[in-house]
Amino acid sequence: MPKKRSGGGLSPMQQAAKFLGVSVLAGAVMAGIALPAAGALGLAAKGSVKGFDEIPANLKSPQLSQRTTILDNQGHQIATVYSRDRTVVDLKDISPYVQKAIVAIEDARFYKHGAVDLKGVLRALNKNAQEGGVAQGASTLTQQLVKNYFIEEAGDDPTKVAEATQQTLGRKIRELKYAIQIEDKLGKKKILENYLNITFFGEQAYGVEAASQRYFSKHAKDLNLQESALLAGIVQSPSRYDPVNDEAEATKRRNIVLQRMAELGDISQKEADQAKEKPLGLHTSRPKNGCITAVKGAGFFCDYARQVVLTDPVFGKSKEERAKLWNQGGLTIRTTLDPQAQESVQASIKDHVYKSDPVATAATVVEPGTGKILAMGQSRPYGVNTNNDETTINLSVNQDMGGGAGYQPGSTFKPIVAAAAVEGGKPPTQKYSSPYEMPYPSSVSACNGRTWRNDPYRPAKLKNENESEHGPYGMSEATAKSVNTYYVQLISDIGICPVIDMAKKMGVARADGRKIDQAPSIALGTQEMSPLTMASAYATFASRGMYCTPVAIESVTQKVGSEQKSLEVPKSTCSRAMSEKTADTVSTLLKGVVEDGTGQEAGLGSRPSAGKTGTTDERYAAWFVGYTPNMAGAVWVGDPQHKRKMTSITIGGIPHDKVYGGEVPGPIWRDMMTGALEGRPDPNFHLIDIPDDNDDDDEDDDQGKGDRGNHDGHNGAPTGQVIGGLIGGLTDGGTANGGATGDTTTGGNGGNGGAFPTPTFSLPGNLVQGQGNGGNGNGGRRH
Repeated sequence: MPKKRSGGGLSPMQQAAKFLGVSVLAGAVMAGIALPAAGALGLAAKGSVKGFDEIPANLKSPQLSQRTTILDNQGHQIATVYSRDRTVVDLKDISPYVQKAIVAIEDARFYKHGAVDLKGVLRALNKNAQEGGVAQGASTLTQQLVKNYFIEEAGDDPTKVAEATQQTLGRKIRELKYAIQIEDKLGKKKILENYLNITFFGEQAYGVEAASQRYFSKHAKDLNLQESALLAGIVQSPSRYDPVNDEAEATKRRNIVLQRMAELGDISQKEADQAKEKPLGLHTSRPKNGCITAVKGAGFFCDYARQVVLTDPVFGKSKEERAKLWNQGGLTIRTTLDPQAQESVQASIKDHVYKSDPVATAATVVEPGTGKILAMGQSRPYGVNTNNDETTINLSVNQDMGGGAGYQPGSTFKPIVAAAAVEGGKPPTQKYSSPYEMPYPSSVSACNGRTWRNDPYRPAKLKNENESEHGPYGMSEATAKSVNTYYVQLISDIGICPVIDMAKKMGVARADGRKIDQAPSIALGTQEMSPLTMASAYATFASRGMYCTPVAIESVTQKVGSEQKSLEVPKSTCSRAMSEKTADTVSTLLKGVVEDGTGQEAGLGSRPSAGKTGTTDERYAAWFVGYTPNMAGAVWVGDPQHKRKMTSITIGGIPHDKVYGGEVPGPIWRDMMTGALEGRPDPNFHLIDIPDDNDDDDEDDDQGKGDRGNHDGHNGAPTGQVIGGLIGGLTDGGTANGGATGDTTTGGNGGNGGAFPTPTFSLPGNLVQGQGNGGNGNGGRRH
């Protein structure tokens, strides 16, 4: 075993081994330089570098990661996002000073040697052999470019990055072979251009254009001599020579570059000396990255657009492909966001709900007939600083798109029941007794031949908001006053399945992805929905029965080299959910809500509008969803955590004894829609003549609060636990999904309790567990 000499140097055997390594690599280099195409063959024949000929012959330049720009529908920038801040530019758009400075300090013989500087290699290898390690590098700009290709291809994978940067003979040989190929294929100018676009300049800046903006707030083509020298000096060690954090060290390094430029004749000594005396002249710009930089409060919409790219198969068959596309960036995403509508939404939210309030609001506006999302905002700002009331949860969308589990829409679900009834042949003059209080009807037909039944011994009951609300009522007045007992009688009459089918046709689904419960209580809005879902559903009424899936992106182009490549984008799919007559009938009903019913505070004056209020019984959520023929919007107000009841509460500086859909969400909707529609056409609805109901002598609710009894039961009687255990649910032993309150109870399988509304009586939870017709009735469970 060879040993070191007593003086500390290498033994003769070690020196010989090191020299052999030098000779081997030198032979590889010379063979590659002399015969690029046959170099591998010659080396393999000699056996000097095993495996050299097995290295792939072609190195593909990676698509450089660049910033992505997100635009609104007018072409104005919303935000820029990137995994690496880089803007690729042509060599003609880079200051000649930068080009000379980087060559001077990194590879002075760049224009004189080939892919490899043989003198530099031999000098470095000899030095490394003496030191017993890698003490000195000799990489040309071409070799550095290849190394950066490997790093770029590795992305954020730490293992691949380590492989791309490891100091081994094998990596160096591979780098040399590819450098020879690139030198022959690209030429010096293109190599220099690629190098200046790919290399890291510190402070999150990749490429000289991003670095120029970061340190001097100007384009790379406008850099002067001393600025160019500073940037060139940073490359060797971005952290050590960071001018933001160590001005003195950066200045020393800049002056070394200036002196080197003078020695090479790129500039005169006088120019170098004058430049050395000047300050760094930094005019820094903070990196602007991510949806947190979005203008007009569009951070959540920006994040929704990101989610679309990451989840829609049109952008890649696999999750990995879509993530790679997003991380590579270089995209220009033109979205459907309307700047006027977005600005109006945020202004209205700011006026009515403070970000520090105990509850939040979220609002979404869509375009009927196209599905385009025109605006999306909320009172809690986009961000990660929870101490500043920030959040990254998009309260407007479903859980799988970055949202929460949704919120009970209350009586805003009733128009869907009305649409199902009218589409099925029920006249809008249909009357029901509609008492103030009543038990849920039994039996009620459900889907697939099943039947929902109330407990005959302890029937679940419901009631209207006010005792003055009792029938008989026709559909018009029942909708205007939002009479719960009317709509439960209506769904019990037509059956549960037509309502679920109509909801599906209108794109209405639970925000958490679960199926809608098969129970008559769904008429009162017990299933958690998102504002985007409800806005898109009501847009179906506005477009006279055509439902269009929501879309956020109009076009995407990707910069590939110097060219822009158009990418395919998701398209809205429109389908007929109901007849024009049915949609017009519902619009007539909902026009009455804003004119004479619970939604009067949401009215738009002379502009035709229609809508519906919604408030859950325990007041964890309040809604207004409405539309004009050319715009539909939904507003939700509540506690995202489902913990704070909206009683004895101050919102936006205004105290409320109880919050109703008409008095808090309604004005938000009115103000945001007024601004969004300003200067735009005001078409009329196609109204249906519905005869007045002359049999009802009751006075209208002068407070416009008739739509509140939606029984979400968060802290009331846990009906699913009590009554759900007493009933077998569906007569054929099928699944009955939980208690009456949607987000507070869920049932088990095999007849685990019918889905009921919160009853008017209160019993302790888990009091009874009964037997269903098809299995054990385990009641509801809280979640």
